[in-house]
Amino acid sequence: MYDTFYGLNGRPFQLTPDPHFYFESLTHRKALSYLGYGLAQGEGFIVITGDVGAGKTTLVGHLMATIDKARLTAANIVTTKLDSEDIVRVAANHFDIDTDHMDKAQLLSAFEEFLHAEARAGRRCLLIVDESQNLPAGALEELRMLSNFQLGGQALLQIFLLGQPEFRDMLQNSNQLEQLRQRVIAHHHLEPMSADEIEPYVTHRLSKSGWSGRPKITSSVFRTLYAETHGVPRKINALMSRILLMGSIEHAEMIDQNMVARVLADLNGEDVEIAGPPTASAEVQNPLWEKPKKVIDPGAAQATEIKAQPPEPQAEPVFTPDPEVVNFRMDEVPAQPAQEAAETRAEAAKPAVENETAHRIDMMAQRLSLLEKRMDGQEENLHRVLTMLVEWVENDVQSKESYINAGRAA
Repeated sequence: MYDTFYGLNGRPFQLTPDPHFYFESLTHRKALSYLGYGLAQGEGFIVITGDVGAGKTTLVGHLMATIDKARLTAANIVTTKLDSEDIVRVAANHFDIDTDHMDKAQLLSAFEEFLHAEARAGRRCLLIVDESQNLPAGALEELRMLSNFQLGGQALLQIFLLGQPEFRDMLQNSNQLEQLRQRVIAHHHLEPMSADEIEPYVTHRLSKSGWSGRPKITSSVFRTLYAETHGVPRKINALMSRILLMGSIEHAEMIDQNMVARVLADLNGEDVEIAGPPTASAEVQNPLWEKPKKVIDPGAAQATEIKAQPPEPQAEPVFTPDPEVVNFRMDEVPAQPAQEAAETRAEAAKPAVENETAHRIDMMAQRLSLLEKRMDGQEENLHRVLTMLVEWVENDVQSKESYINAGRAA
């Protein structure tokens, strides 16, 4: 879908290994050097390990696309859990050896005859075993036995073993594989790509698909790709496919950080609102998003247009007075009903107002009378207190004079 929208001639980020998109990162360059060295030696085992999606199969596919098939006969098998006899039979079948109704002895004999025939024709044989971590130690030991076939002191079969990191650990630590370890002439572990290799990797795969700069990709996208994938090629392919898919759905001409963030949120199961295609006036058109044109009734369209127009302002009515009415005198104009009702209500309200006023006056008079009585009482009390004070003073003076006179008499 996105390849059609962006004008690509293929899917640059498919998950299936394709030698056409081989990108020579630093770690892949080292691995290719080891494989080339092994081919030049023509014997022994070459071991290439790496994490899932590191590009082991793509690497070997690229190597096989460059070899001279007139001088080298290669067979590539992907293993499951095969025992020692099954691995030999599967390898023979990939070399187009007819193994029907053969026991193990006959199978080994037929295999050796095939290797001799290829050597006499001037061709060496290469067996590539992918996913070697699935093989038990017995099957790996059987492969070692196949590498013993010789003609004139030259090995007739060379074997490449590709596997995940656990195969490297098994090969290094298993006591049953000591003889196989001694036959390994080169071993390389594929590391993830570095941060500065992400942009060249993405643009390389896009260019292999006819990319001409559309869509544009901001530099922040490559930093996010590295942070999310840690430089593993297959993870980059999976994420870029989702990004370009969303870009094609939204008709985006620019892949930026915001779009990558929404793709990551979608992968995490969060609700993400995906913008629809642009309007018909947009420059870029995608036939996948073209909608059927609606047939509109001209009459309905005209009615809608009329309805949408604002109503025209209406002129205010002009009042023309009757000359006879204009000549009326003011004292001849009859009273309006509203005025009569107001006057009636005012006349009816007068007694109530007068009664309310009289009641307030009576209340104020009563309060004044009470105040006067209180003032009279307070005045009497004050007079009584003053009288008592005068009497007390006079008595005190008389008692002092009596005391003095008594002293004098003594």
